[in-house]
Amino acid sequence: MRTVIFDLDGTLADTSADLIAAANHCFRVMGEGDLLDPAGDALTAFHGGRAMLRLGLKRLGRTDEAEVDAQYPMLLRAYEEGIDRETRLYPGAAEAIEALRSSGHRVGICTNKPERLAEILVARLGIRQLFHSLVGADTLPVRKPDPAPYRLAVDRAGGVLGGSILVGDTDTDRQTARAAGVPVVLVTFGPEGAGVSRYEPEALMGDFSELSALAKRFLP
Repeated sequence: MRTVIFDLDGTLADTSADLIAAANHCFRVMGEGDLLDPAGDALTAFHGGRAMLRLGLKRLGRTDEAEVDAQYPMLLRAYEEGIDRETRLYPGAAEAIEALRSSGHRVGICTNKPERLAEILVARLGIRQLFHSLVGADTLPVRKPDPAPYRLAVDRAGGVLGGSILVGDTDTDRQTARAAGVPVVLVTFGPEGAGVSRYEPEALMGDFSELSALAKRFLP
């Protein structure tokens, strides 16, 4: 089966504002106020909770990884409480995925968001039923860019590795695809824009209206 696996944050949905709000909640509890900017720090948000905590603490001149680990559970709780306050699907995402399904493709999600939070988010966004699989950061003992979560997402979707592609938005997705031996399509509507071209993906996608043609190109 032809299979398309998607990253979640920064690929299917713009989650940056809610992620940064959760990190800023931690900093406010610490008595430091909001250390991250929803617009200026959106790219860091797409690299995960610990990356946001590291950035905020670095701005305070602190680099203790133990402090990041200590704050991370609070960030996850705060994020779950406000997981869909500002998060929105990128335009055309749901329609493009429905079109893939209608043309016989299997579709899944492989994300470095914890699986439980990913399940909550896609359910709140009303798109869980569109996907045949969802693999999160803690579904396996390893996470992207290790290829194992990607392979599992393909397998659970009912596909085969050699007939699959990954759609993502960061170098992590580029590395994951390379490790799995599959093509990667990187989107250019995230905070890095066309800058993702430096990761040398097999293709770039500027709008979800391009997805069908890209799927035909790589999965004839």
